[in-house]
Amino acid sequence: MIPANMLKFYIDGQWVDPISTARIGVENPATEEIVCEVAMGNEKDADRAILAARAAFDGWTYTPVKDRIALVKRILDIYNDRYEDFAQVMSTEMGAPITWARNAQAWAGQVHIEATIKAAEEMVWEYNRGSTRIVYEGIGVCSLITPWNWPMNQIACKVAPALVAGCTMVLKPSEIAPLSGVLFAQVLHDAGVPKGVFNLVNGSGPEVGARMSSHPEVDMVSFTGSTRAGTAIAAAAAPTVKRVAQELGGKSPNIILPSADIAEAVAAGVNAVMSNTGQSCDAPTRMLVPRAAQAEALKVAKDTADAIKVGDPRDEETVLGPLVSKLQFDKVQRLIQAGIDEGATLVTGGVGRPADLNRGWFVRPTVFGDVVNAMTISKEEIFGPVLAIQPYDSIEDAIQQANDTVYGLAAYIAGPVEDAKPVARRLRAGTVNLNYPDWDTSAPFGGYKQSGNGREYADWGIHDFCEVKGILGYGD
Repeated sequence: MIPANMLKFYIDGQWVDPISTARIGVENPATEEIVCEVAMGNEKDADRAILAARAAFDGWTYTPVKDRIALVKRILDIYNDRYEDFAQVMSTEMGAPITWARNAQAWAGQVHIEATIKAAEEMVWEYNRGSTRIVYEGIGVCSLITPWNWPMNQIACKVAPALVAGCTMVLKPSEIAPLSGVLFAQVLHDAGVPKGVFNLVNGSGPEVGARMSSHPEVDMVSFTGSTRAGTAIAAAAAPTVKRVAQELGGKSPNIILPSADIAEAVAAGVNAVMSNTGQSCDAPTRMLVPRAAQAEALKVAKDTADAIKVGDPRDEETVLGPLVSKLQFDKVQRLIQAGIDEGATLVTGGVGRPADLNRGWFVRPTVFGDVVNAMTISKEEIFGPVLAIQPYDSIEDAIQQANDTVYGLAAYIAGPVEDAKPVARRLRAGTVNLNYPDWDTSAPFGGYKQSGNGREYADWGIHDFCEVKGILGYGD
């Protein structure tokens, strides 16, 4: 299904015609067919939305917290009513296998809204410290710029905490996968969000995103995407001293300890990389294995990757769908070829589509062995189903290799928990996962180094959208 209003923007409580007349096609990456067009805004469209958010701010931020939470609960109810619609549109716009779209992509939006509600209800919004009153209040007008790889995950974990914090906002979803963003805007409209509190403008990063990052009436920018784009946003925001929260790239290490069950740990690590067709910023794409166990690890990795079903996203048995676009397909092909050219051992996969697929941006699940940190496939974020397996000679060597990266979003360790704990404390990453745990939407999510700043999810996300005020002489 294609949402209504793909050629309109949601501004000041209504669907409006854009000022810009530009359009682009939205492609189904599994078929390479254009399923609809989406309006592409310009700076004036962004200005209109930002000014609507500014006009709405005072009325919304002084609305009692309980009423703001009640609104987010209504949003959750309507989201749940439209759950299958979200799964279907994300399967269409990004090629997500329908089972994955239901169980991960649509689910992520649901659980982030739930976690935000719980955190908001438990949060102490005001308290006394002596005769000083400490107050958490919304930072102001927020520009929210979200990516295509986890559309509802990133929209929900920005919009929900911004709303409960008392902020007003403009959302720019990725123009590559805009269907779910437009559908979400309709959910907010149906839930009764006051006019101007939430606004949506589609458009490109260099035009609409840049204006949203530099506009003097914007107080905060929350961005998820590439490190390259993140540095441009930070520079655009700097002259007006905006708060900038960013979740950027990653190249996450996965240390398989000598005491781990190699077969079990490697198989789980391969599946973690391949999920979402490898298009996750925190995917464990660098697997570090004891040198003596590399031969076994390569065999397990090959068998696991070769068993993954690649194909039609509409098939409920499909595990690996296409990459999101030809641009992404070409990038992944280039990096796979770089791995071959630089001397890594190609264990399985390689360049080109799977043999039985002649259209769609499908790639072969690919595993390399004998990788070293100097290789391109160990340094660059590939954003595809490509795993680099690197041998290590000691735990010290493994830690050094793991930390030898400009990124620091996530890290993984497999092995007995007591062996893993001291290693986890030495890894320079915002999230360290021990033995592939369940997703915790109440844990802080964000990166060290060039993986960004700020933290999202639950109360961590709410705090990012708040200012802290001290009212001295307030009394007991």
